[in-house]
Amino acid sequence: MSLLRVEGLCAGYENGDVICDVDFAVAPLEIVAIAGTNGSGKSTLVKAIMGLLRHVRGSMRFDGHDLSVVPSERRVGIGMSYVPQVANVFSSLSVIENLQVVEEVADQRSRIAAMFDLFPALVERRRMRAGALSGGERQQLAFARALMSEPRLLVLDEPTAALAPGLAAQVFDLVQDLPAQGVSVLLVEQRARQALKVSDRGLILDQGRVVLDDTSRALLDDARMAELYLGGA
Repeated sequence: MSLLRVEGLCAGYENGDVICDVDFAVAPLEIVAIAGTNGSGKSTLVKAIMGLLRHVRGSMRFDGHDLSVVPSERRVGIGMSYVPQVANVFSSLSVIENLQVVEEVADQRSRIAAMFDLFPALVERRRMRAGALSGGERQQLAFARALMSEPRLLVLDEPTAALAPGLAAQVFDLVQDLPAQGVSVLLVEQRARQALKVSDRGLILDQGRVVLDDTSRALLDDARMAELYLGGA
């Protein structure tokens, strides 16, 4: 049974497709990592899934919903949430204001309390402007905002970009814990090895097409794949 199923997906911009004939699925409570070299189409793929591109063909279904008829702003309401690579918090708002502006929350006060329990480092900074947070704290706030709506699927686009290795490790720990909270994850990540280590399955994109789709363990153990896409064995 699939929570998200993508079939024959082609997407891009006015000057042409970036990805084409992409097929994959995400099962409930599964973490799927998407890796590939720069320009392989990873971010284009998640933008297409979240309804942020106009030029999209193929089939995408989420929890029984045909995503071709669900506007991007309505996808949170059906259980999808997204953390983009950049501009993932409102820098001029405080930490708590960033959480308060999230819609589709039945009991906002209890959800904010739950987010502070999950991310205790944000508690003492709740009145601080998000733009003044450290990189790691800002990423925690981005996760908290995305989880406010209690999504079934969290889509992450390069969540460790520009973070130091220690902070990146903290982000991967957060990702690995999400299925225990009832959340499936689609993770786009340049740190391919680390992403595969915390995921159940992995896709490797090359020039806009899926060239490998297997368990993360199998991909990590594939010496040829490691040489081509992970920087060596």
